[in-house]
Amino acid sequence: MATPLSDTSPSPLNTVAVIGLGTMGTGIAEVLARAGRDVIGIDISEAAAAQAVTALEASTARAVRRERLTEQERDDVLSHFRTSSDLAAAADADLVIEVTPESYDIKQQVFRALDGIVRPGTILATGTNALSVTRLAADSAHPERVLGLHFFNPAPAMKLVEVVSSVLTAPAAVAAVTDLAIELGKEPVAVGDRPGFVADGLLFGYLNQAAAMYEAKYASREDIDAAMKLGCGLPMGPLALLDLIGVDTARTVLEAMYAESHDRLHAPAPLLKQLSEAGLTGRKSGRGFYSYEAPGSAAVVRDALTPLEGVALAPGRTVHSVGVAGSGTMASGIAEVFAKAGYEVVLAARSEEKAQAAKARIGKSLSRSVDKGRLTAEAAVQTLDRITPAGSYDAFEDVDLALEAVAEDLEIKQQLFATFDKVCKPGAILATTTSSLPVVACARATSRPADVIGMHFFNPAPAMKLVEVVRTVLTADDVHATVREVCAKIRKHPVDCGDRAGFIVNALLFPYLNNAIKMVQEHYATLDDIDAAMKLGGGYPMGPFELLDVVGLDVSLAIEKVLHLEFRDPGLAPAPLLEHLVAAGCLGRKTGRGFREYAARR
Repeated sequence: MATPLSDTSPSPLNTVAVIGLGTMGTGIAEVLARAGRDVIGIDISEAAAAQAVTALEASTARAVRRERLTEQERDDVLSHFRTSSDLAAAADADLVIEVTPESYDIKQQVFRALDGIVRPGTILATGTNALSVTRLAADSAHPERVLGLHFFNPAPAMKLVEVVSSVLTAPAAVAAVTDLAIELGKEPVAVGDRPGFVADGLLFGYLNQAAAMYEAKYASREDIDAAMKLGCGLPMGPLALLDLIGVDTARTVLEAMYAESHDRLHAPAPLLKQLSEAGLTGRKSGRGFYSYEAPGSAAVVRDALTPLEGVALAPGRTVHSVGVAGSGTMASGIAEVFAKAGYEVVLAARSEEKAQAAKARIGKSLSRSVDKGRLTAEAAVQTLDRITPAGSYDAFEDVDLALEAVAEDLEIKQQLFATFDKVCKPGAILATTTSSLPVVACARATSRPADVIGMHFFNPAPAMKLVEVVRTVLTADDVHATVREVCAKIRKHPVDCGDRAGFIVNALLFPYLNNAIKMVQEHYATLDDIDAAMKLGGGYPMGPFELLDVVGLDVSLAIEKVLHLEFRDPGLAPAPLLEHLVAAGCLGRKTGRGFREYAARR
């Protein structure tokens, strides 16, 4: 006999049971009650149920104080919510959403019990972000009505909802919950059943790599977090985010992802296991990667790993003048940054015309700053006067710091460093802005490798605060100290890292971008859904495909190849789809077509 779910027109979901009244369950219940649905909150703990009522009363009271709700509307919302400690209370529900702990045993017990309680046409949704929806559905008496409904925390604020269907799910069930999500003011994204779905599937691989990077003592927790916030515009650094999510939760999600993918990038970093088993699970326990004021507090407090403030590094060298080699956007941006900070700058290119054009570009940039009120006309003139264009690198003979920003080609950079070695005075610091090439290879092209260091600026250099300071095994202590001092004077935030491919930001960013491409390549989700998921669910300023098209697919492929060559991890191999697009000349915005097509520039 056909069930109602085989009908093409989904029935309205007016009564919803939410099973599990932790933070997420309570948040989902609030969203539903505010939308006028009758909500039955169910939890085996009467204390949790009472706490959910208190939380809803408190949040709606805040909304009244902020004039987002009237008292009458608040009373109406509260009247739509009731609680119970008995699963039988779900008997009249049109939709049941379970948000119990991430355990197959617990969830399967709930679904089996619901089979004997709810009507055959009731939709059963799991809020899991790590377990198989198909496996849960297969255990149900009516697998066609089981799907995933993955809200993000905090549910009232986060717009994204992933609607997860298995091969067994009836289309009418998917349609019904998708319509509900839209009515709740959410943005639903349709995805298939695999651990992590879209947002967490991409996010947790990145978080895992950050944990492994920290565990390897490649960079400090503060520098890793600052690098990703300042270099990528993320709202939180990865280690702080792991503490917020819960180190134990992250480990559970990653173990589920690895069980399916067998991708080493998903194999939980050993440190996650160590912290979990020690009870250092993040904010909720008061200590994880960072230490907190109290369990549940967001306030970070000093611990044994916190860097001391005001500690002087080794005495540095004096820097009054800077030479910038190159004539592109990055070179002119870096020259502008130094000139604004009061340094005398020699901007050298392969010809006088290119150098003059680069200075003219800086002039236009400064004019825009004046127009926007960020700079006075007088300061703009003084800044431009500090920049001397030159058509030969011989002009670097008196500079204290020579910095190259030429093409990302090791042979070109090595030739330039050999020139720096001949031209620059003894004691001058020689720096490369490479984002992926070995700094030590540039250093070995000189007779003074101790003077060579990496200064990886981010584009656009005048706006982006981050500089990755890359020491090689040969870099002198006073060179490192000098560059950090210079970063402070040009108002940039330096993060220290060693000389390995990708440094901090690109080593964490590009595997994430590569995994997003693999999702599209495997027809798991669309470009638009993946971009929406990461912006709405992860707080990213741009979706991965928007970012890839801006960066340039050729640049992205080159970085992926360097990372794969350095770490020899099969999971880092560039996605074939990226290689095919580059081979076809579809390089992103600069060619008018990459993952998307763009209007031709006039």
